[in-house]
Amino acid sequence: QVQLVESGGGLVQAGGSLGLSCVASGIAFSIYAMGWYRQAPGKQRELVGSISSGGRTNYADSVEGRFTISRDNAKNTVYLQMNSLEPEDTAVYYCHTERLSSGRHYWGQGTQVTVSS
Repeated sequence: QVQLVESGGGLVQAGGSLGLSCVASGIAFSIYAMGWYRQAPGKQRELVGSISSGGRTNYADSVEGRFTISRDNAKNTVYLQMNSLEPEDTAVYYCHTERLSSGRHYWGQGTQVTVSS
């Protein structure tokens, strides 16, 4: 059974930093691309960024230069480091992966990030 468990959300002031973690189980983590998504109230879920199995990253324009995704295959963990946070970053953040052979998507339970102005 695939499980993705996020942690690290919370309340932070604008301009501050916060780090999220996502621990995966039930998959051969090192060969999976991993992604972070977020969903703000009343808005659609959007891609924040992703990291390939080889460590290549890409980011949404809105977070480029402020957010960093990394992974530790030995710990089956993917990280999202968020700096220079803005109130517009307030959302529930989700960890995601996809099993390409089946097209099945897996999501974590989400963690709330709130940025106060």
